[in-house]
Amino acid sequence: MSVSLGLWSTLLVYFVSIPLGIAKAVHDGSRFDVATSGVVLVGYAVPGFLFAILLVVLFAGGSFLSLFPLRGLTSPEAANWAWPARVLDYLWHMVLPTVALVVGGFAGLTMLTKNCFLEEIRKQYTVTARAKGASEQRVLYRHVFRNAMLLIIAGFPAAFINILFSSALLVEIIFSLNGLGLLGFESAIRRDYPVMFGTLYIFTLLGLLMQIVGDLLYTVIDPRIDFEARR
Repeated sequence: MSVSLGLWSTLLVYFVSIPLGIAKAVHDGSRFDVATSGVVLVGYAVPGFLFAILLVVLFAGGSFLSLFPLRGLTSPEAANWAWPARVLDYLWHMVLPTVALVVGGFAGLTMLTKNCFLEEIRKQYTVTARAKGASEQRVLYRHVFRNAMLLIIAGFPAAFINILFSSALLVEIIFSLNGLGLLGFESAIRRDYPVMFGTLYIFTLLGLLMQIVGDLLYTVIDPRIDFEARR
């Protein structure tokens, strides 16, 4: 449960933050930049578990609407359904926890993306590319993108583990989701050391795997990075 929740949340955070950060960098100082900065500040100031409580109150039968389930990953009778219905049921249960983590985690990456692109846009090679007649889209996505994305990709493993281990823990408690974060927390409270160290081992292994994925993405974004050249 924790892996799927953390993976979906991290991917959505990147899909939201990178385009938004690029747009803010391109339109730096505009009304769009100022308006979205207010949204980013709210997302940065309010943690994900508070958004989770708000979503429960608004959309999970708390006080207003009852559009989404309050707890669990699947409906009790879902085991007897056909697989398309089970997939839709799983996605239906994942909406509120994922939205809570995305809203609570996109702010920092958005500002990092904006600052990285702003720094690259103002460098001399972009001025040279424009002087040679390159369009703004070509300058942005052909020249600036690869250099600016390196630092953002470097933070992917840390972002995944942070959402998985810290933010997802309280969200799992709020939505009654059985995951590694909740299991590790309850094990620490009960002093169940084998289970506690087992969850820490899994989180550490996931962190190492994400680090390898980040290193491989370096070569995809910037072909100049060649690990074979070190030999």
